[in-house]
Amino acid sequence: MDTQNTSARPRPQSRNDGKNRSSRGTDGRPGGVVHDNARHTTRFTVVGNHLAQHGELSLTAIGLGVHIQSLPSGARVDIDSLAARFPEGKTRIANALRELEAHGYLRRTRVRTDGGRMVTRTVSCNRPGRTAGGNEPSPQPPPRPRRTGENPPRRRALPTVPEPVYPTPDLLRTALGVLSGLRRTDPRLLVSATDAEHLVPGVAAWLERDLTPEAVHRALTHDLPPDPLHRPAAFLAHRLTAQLPPLPPFRTPHEDPAPQHPLQNCDTCDRAYRAPEPGSCAGCTRSP
Repeated sequence: MDTQNTSARPRPQSRNDGKNRSSRGTDGRPGGVVHDNARHTTRFTVVGNHLAQHGELSLTAIGLGVHIQSLPSGARVDIDSLAARFPEGKTRIANALRELEAHGYLRRTRVRTDGGRMVTRTVSCNRPGRTAGGNEPSPQPPPRPRRTGENPPRRRALPTVPEPVYPTPDLLRTALGVLSGLRRTDPRLLVSATDAEHLVPGVAAWLERDLTPEAVHRALTHDLPPDPLHRPAAFLAHRLTAQLPPLPPFRTPHEDPAPQHPLQNCDTCDRAYRAPEPGSCAGCTRSP
């Protein structure tokens, strides 16, 4: 007869041997969940216990994370689509998405499509901190700092411009009209409203020196450089200062200038001229 090997270790018994197990919890007391599991061969999703048993995520976030991981690529997971699918509502779903994003299970970025629309791209991570095919951490680019109203972007200051002696409202309006018309001669001389506010006093100082708006326009648009004007407002500020005409003969730099009449637009030819009240310029008045 064969002799039995009493030193051989007994064959371990399978846990799934078909026998009923005692419903006793991990602490030894009766109760707790009993698993009646069947092996899935189709339509299943592998979910890590780090998500299913996460210690900080809410139950809504865990369930939503499992649902998102079970979806095929291209499925819509925006708040409106999820709220239409589940009864939790947009607020709870939005909070759950933020939880998943904070713990690395979702990455949401704004991207521009080929058609120019901005859309949200969502990436689901079934194992945060890992690449899709390896075990090395997936470095994320640092977020770009957001600009707030309290910390606006710094911009270089424009050069100073001359100041008019008597900045009357009519004079400033005419100066603004001169600035606005520069772009009709050269589109490169288009300036913003903020830059125009800085340049208007300089143009007004030219107009105070008995120059017509047309003459100021020609002086600012004559002999422009062929190169691109990256800062047209700075170019105009320099030209307003460097080419400022002298004071009229009856003024001297050491004397207070005599007051001048404001600029008026001729009722007949619409040209600018100086007069105490609106009406017609001298040329139209002399015409028969």
